[in-house]
Amino acid sequence: MDNFIVSARKYRPDTFHSVVGQQSITDTLKNAIKNGQLAQAYLFCGPRGVGKTTCARIFAKTINCMNLGADTEPCNTCESCMAFNESRSYNIHELDAASNNSVEDIRTLIEQVRIPPQVGTYSVYIIDEVHMLSQAAFNAFLKTLEEPPKHAVFVLATTEKHKIIPTILSRCQIFDFNRITINDTVKHLSFVAESEQVQFEVEGLNVIAHKADGAMRDALSIFDQIVSFAGKNITYKAVIENLNVLDYEYYFKLVELMQKGNVSEVLLTFNEIINSGFDAHHFVTGLSNHFRDLLVCKDAVTLQLLEVGGDIKERYKKQAVTTDNWFLIEALQLANECDNQYKASLNKRLLVELALIKMAQLDLKKKSLN
Repeated sequence: MDNFIVSARKYRPDTFHSVVGQQSITDTLKNAIKNGQLAQAYLFCGPRGVGKTTCARIFAKTINCMNLGADTEPCNTCESCMAFNESRSYNIHELDAASNNSVEDIRTLIEQVRIPPQVGTYSVYIIDEVHMLSQAAFNAFLKTLEEPPKHAVFVLATTEKHKIIPTILSRCQIFDFNRITINDTVKHLSFVAESEQVQFEVEGLNVIAHKADGAMRDALSIFDQIVSFAGKNITYKAVIENLNVLDYEYYFKLVELMQKGNVSEVLLTFNEIINSGFDAHHFVTGLSNHFRDLLVCKDAVTLQLLEVGGDIKERYKKQAVTTDNWFLIEALQLANECDNQYKASLNKRLLVELALIKMAQLDLKKKSLN
């Protein structure tokens, strides 16, 4: 049996160009390398799974590349690059601050920093989850971070910048990584699927991207999970079944019933959703998002804010035409009130049902106001 490599590792970027969704950061780093303006310390901040450690590794490989290209990308053919690619380079040192956060760990690192690289120009020290360092460890690290040897470059990575002391922040160039957009995630998942010869429906990849919430690593992990479940054919139905995500069809159906004022069918549809094992609070937030997406479809200028693709996007545009703004704004307000009151409510089901009844009677309310 062949050794399986998870997609998050197999398709991990090895050049700045292949990094997804962080172009402003990669461009800045490339310009710094090209102009010879390297800082002594960098701080990469942002949510999990968006490419902080990956960019740090590419940066380390690039500044040590012996045949740097005109586009400031590593050549991947010189001895230094090959050593990086084969995980045998002595120019890159990684420390997980979550499990090595004591003063002794930092003192060991400081001793190591003094040794110049045997091959290449720079020794790069990547400290992951740096916010986990103890106060004493931070203090022990300050002097070395401010005045490191010329051959040393520090790249600190964290998901919680607010926990890092100001004296550390002031010694670093700070880069804030963005959550990866739905469109960028879907595009990259499409590339991975095609590379792995997996058939897919764009709607299915779109659900995976939403579930990943801006983290590419999570998206690729979910992708592997779905492939294990559905084989080489990722369909929308397979994705929502495996991830236990509520089908968009329910939301489209509910809006149609509300517009007709059919309270009984609205309540029966909600009962069907609950009996299928879905959480009522997640349903309310999903319904709020549905109203919001219909609103952005009402104007061609805001249509770009709709983060769904394929046939579902056309469904949204079609339903938006038959739904007036007043209904959507009022329904969104009711859903938001229900969301705010949900945790404090003793009878949560009744709270949601009451909100749905009010939504289904909005047309009557409008007529009475006129």
